[in-house]
Amino acid sequence: MVDVGAKASTARAATAQATVFLLPETLKKIQQGKIAKGDVLSVAQVAGVMGAKRTPDLIPMCHPLLITSVDISFKEESQPNPAGRCSITILATAKTTGPTGVEMEAMTAATVAALTIYDMCKAVDRGMVMHEVKLLEKSGGKSGAWKAA
Repeated sequence: MVDVGAKASTARAATAQATVFLLPETLKKIQQGKIAKGDVLSVAQVAGVMGAKRTPDLIPMCHPLLITSVDISFKEESQPNPAGRCSITILATAKTTGPTGVEMEAMTAATVAALTIYDMCKAVDRGMVMHEVKLLEKSGGKSGAWKAA
């Protein structure tokens, strides 16, 4: 691990996203609460928060952080793309005050939420695809703010 002991503690935040592409029928079942495993987006939201909190257990060189907040939200696109798939985009924002950033926590939260959507819906749509897990922006620390183009 990198020694961050001499770094100043600053307010830090990061937002990441992941998108799940799924059949229109699957999205409709999610919206209508007809997925057998339960309320997909509520469970995915909790899973994303739990994933952020467990990031250092999953990523070997990631520092354990005192995360001050994790916010998970969803944007549904019910209009099918040219491949006939609708989408759910997960936005995950993690915050802390400390000597190192929360980019990995935000990306883990988005990814775990996407995996949870897949797990809960795989019985009706095994062809779901997780796409574009990426950092959208981060703030704080010596390097300051960064935003994806």
